[in-house]
Amino acid sequence: RPTLFNVLIVADESEPIRKLMAGLAQAGFACRLASDYEAALESAAKHTPDLVLVDMEGPPPSPAGFHLAQRLKQERRLPVIALLRRELLGSFDFTADIDDFVIEPWDATEVAVRAKRTLPRNNGTDNKELITCGDLVIDLGKYEVSVAGRVAALTFKEYELLMLLASNKGRVFTREALLNRAWGYDYYGGDRTVDVHIRRLRSKLEDATHTFIETVRNIGYRFRDNP
Repeated sequence: RPTLFNVLIVADESEPIRKLMAGLAQAGFACRLASDYEAALESAAKHTPDLVLVDMEGPPPSPAGFHLAQRLKQERRLPVIALLRRELLGSFDFTADIDDFVIEPWDATEVAVRAKRTLPRNNGTDNKELITCGDLVIDLGKYEVSVAGRVAALTFKEYELLMLLASNKGRVFTREALLNRAWGYDYYGGDRTVDVHIRRLRSKLEDATHTFIETVRNIGYRFRDNP
């Protein structure tokens, strides 16, 4: 089934990490594990996660962990939550570019709550549950989309794709990432399914004066920063 959020966990595989992943899966999170920072950067580029959890290691906290967090936030615009051990608290740099932290033992329920609190601060929504971009307005409360005051009749999948892209303006999503997010990991329809839905979505939203979704050649799609 479609998941709430995709999470990239950067850590060595261990029993605490396996338990955390299992708990997050029950809460509706799809988790991928990267055991080193190069693998993490590759996974972030290919699968476009919503959130990254980084085991900071130590003591003291690993400089590589901070460097990775900085790169993911600056280059991928991804929120980062640090997984900390209690002995790191005294030396942890709380001014670093980290959105939040969780102390071991890492409880999946707490991590899920912190993740849900962190994500709205990074997805471009406001208190009225509206995503606006030029003449395009997405009303999250009503599941309604309009362009220049005209309501667009979207299917649920078209709405899901639009909401994902518009909530992450400027971020490039591969076709595989969009397929996994909107249809779930068990869907085998192929990349063409994404192309067909994007084409239909564009036909309902775009015209000579409105262009919202850009094709990134050989990669996928992104929502324009300034449509």
